[in-house]
Amino acid sequence: MNYMNHYLSRRSFIAKTAMAGGAMLLSNSVLGKVSLAKPNERVNLACVGIGNRAAEIIKELYKTGLCNIVALCDVDMGAKQTLEIQKMFPDVPRFQDFRKLFDTMGNQIDAVSIATPDFAHFAVAMMAMDLGKHVYVEKPLARTFFENELLMQKARKFPTVVTQMGNQGHSEANYFQFKSWHEAGIIKNVTRIDAHMNLARRWHGWDPNIKNFPPQEPTPATLDWEIWQMQTWGHNYNKDFVNGQWRCWFDFGMGALGDWGAHILDTAHEFLALGLPTKVEALFLEGHNSFFFPMSSTLKFHFPKRRSMPAVEINWYDGLDNLPPIPNGYGVSGLDPNIPPPSTGEIEPAKLNPGKIIYSKNLTFKGGSHGSTLQIIPEDKAEDMAGKLPEVPTSPSNHFENFLKACKGEEKTRSPFEISAPLSQVFCLGVIAQRLNARFDFDPVKKEVVNNSFANALLVGPPPVKGWEQFYKV
Repeated sequence: MNYMNHYLSRRSFIAKTAMAGGAMLLSNSVLGKVSLAKPNERVNLACVGIGNRAAEIIKELYKTGLCNIVALCDVDMGAKQTLEIQKMFPDVPRFQDFRKLFDTMGNQIDAVSIATPDFAHFAVAMMAMDLGKHVYVEKPLARTFFENELLMQKARKFPTVVTQMGNQGHSEANYFQFKSWHEAGIIKNVTRIDAHMNLARRWHGWDPNIKNFPPQEPTPATLDWEIWQMQTWGHNYNKDFVNGQWRCWFDFGMGALGDWGAHILDTAHEFLALGLPTKVEALFLEGHNSFFFPMSSTLKFHFPKRRSMPAVEINWYDGLDNLPPIPNGYGVSGLDPNIPPPSTGEIEPAKLNPGKIIYSKNLTFKGGSHGSTLQIIPEDKAEDMAGKLPEVPTSPSNHFENFLKACKGEEKTRSPFEISAPLSQVFCLGVIAQRLNARFDFDPVKKEVVNNSFANALLVGPPPVKGWEQFYKV
């Protein structure tokens, strides 16, 4: 099948189901009754995805004391990475197919945690919201620009459904400091941000001259490979597609940008009201191929002027030796203690640990990732500003507590889809530039690439396989 025609057929599919002018898609789905747990009640939580990072999320949610774990769902209940959570909750019903979970236990569930591979978030979250279930979705929200758009539209349609993306630093000191400093005029007139993630990635060391996907291997007897793939193109099983390896491939993951962008750029994107860029460019790619992410990438995003705020250029750097320019007075690069270790082990030190350098008209800031706070650099400038800095409030709840308290009507989530979906869409645009090694212009109002038809088709992605079309309706 012609690659371009396959993508364009997806465009035709959308054209037939969307209203003119980019209005909301409509369906016959009926909102399930949304339940808010009472203050003295726990939230009944179903968990879709229970291994690796998903297991850590479940444990964090459970230890708040605000939820009951009432259902577990994973495509491979026999895999070693799923056993810990099953042992923690031995009497909880188990499912391989999230659709059967909802059919069987829909009236016993208040909320759902979704921590599957990037491409598999979408269908679960769409179905859960249709049934009136609150959703905690690991970052990034979805793999394609269009899927993020539909998730945002679905959340708008059902405003009583609580949504939260799992960029946990968005409830820590980084969030409250950036908000306070911006409101006090300390962070203002920002014109450039250099974001960097220079840790080793899973695909480093692979042959970038790859000519095809890896060969088929026997599928583990306990794994439902069809459900694992969800609405994506068909692939034969290979161990390099699962257990975190999915992040390496354009067809499944979002690379370093999707993995770390939400921990590095989240506060700047929200409080500087960046929205969507008008230009995206792959400035440098090392080891570019059509299958998995480059060994190193430098991407540029141009965000136009917003009201009284000037235009902003964001430069993204990933790769072991692909570092941004380091300003005078930067000081030491320390590893953020808030970064959770990967399922593969400890985080290896890097030449420059994950973070950002923010340039404004009068001040320069350096910061890490997740919950780490900003510092004014150089040190003498920080000393001059010390007496002018506002007091930063302490977070009333971590990200997991925030979600569950919102399910109980006690708080509002800090990373709802209205905020986190546009952020994830920025990453989708960057991944398209990586995939095509291209520069393109983007219309943030019409939400389309205006000068590259292939990039525009990738906003939507391939058509869902038969049986999954229902999830593409709002």
